[in-house]
Amino acid sequence: MQEKMIHRHDRGSMFIHWFNAACWIILTLTGLGLLSGDINPLGAWWPNAMRALFGSPEMLLNVHMYLGLFWAVVMLGYILARFRHSLAFVREAVNISPSRDFTWIIKRNIQLTLGDKALNRLGMSTDIPPQGFYNAGQKAFAQLSIIAGIFLVITGVIMFLSTMVIDNVTLVAWSRTIHFLFAALALAGLLVHIYMAAVSRDERPAFRSMVTGVVPESYARHHHELWYRQVKEKI
Repeated sequence: MQEKMIHRHDRGSMFIHWFNAACWIILTLTGLGLLSGDINPLGAWWPNAMRALFGSPEMLLNVHMYLGLFWAVVMLGYILARFRHSLAFVREAVNISPSRDFTWIIKRNIQLTLGDKALNRLGMSTDIPPQGFYNAGQKAFAQLSIIAGIFLVITGVIMFLSTMVIDNVTLVAWSRTIHFLFAALALAGLLVHIYMAAVSRDERPAFRSMVTGVVPESYARHHHELWYRQVKEKI
């Protein structure tokens, strides 16, 4: 008997998720290509390869800048067009229960890396605190994405305008530093998010839901119990 599926994401949410993911990946790859070899975490071969691919450092910079602006415009348009939905997303992302969510992060990480036996050896039960529409890890990444996105847009616009109207060297230098720091934080969060969503077997239904829009009822009940209860109450 086929398991009952529960609706989780609409088409707009799935579109903006994959649009955001694609842009962040390309912006990360091109951004790393703009760093000189002595400070590039990948070494000199990556900027050399990217600059060869795009023909010149100037073209690589233009692709990075204009894609960043395009991403910002689309994201702003999405937020304005679906303001209530976007506001609900922010509210859910910042809706934190310190005791429940902190415990979830600790126990879930131990469970994923060392297994249930490690929890028992540490005197912890294997029960994971119930979560809402997003679990504590997803909320942490959402918060990081929102904050990093804001700073990346602001500093990116400043650097873009420095090619035309802004000639404040100090402002541009600080913007470049802040842009790099938040890009590094966003990349770290993205790598963890990709692992949890696409590699971790327990979270694969969540990954598939960004394509299908639905999750199995058993997954919802086990991984997002608080949200599952709300769904069942509405039925």
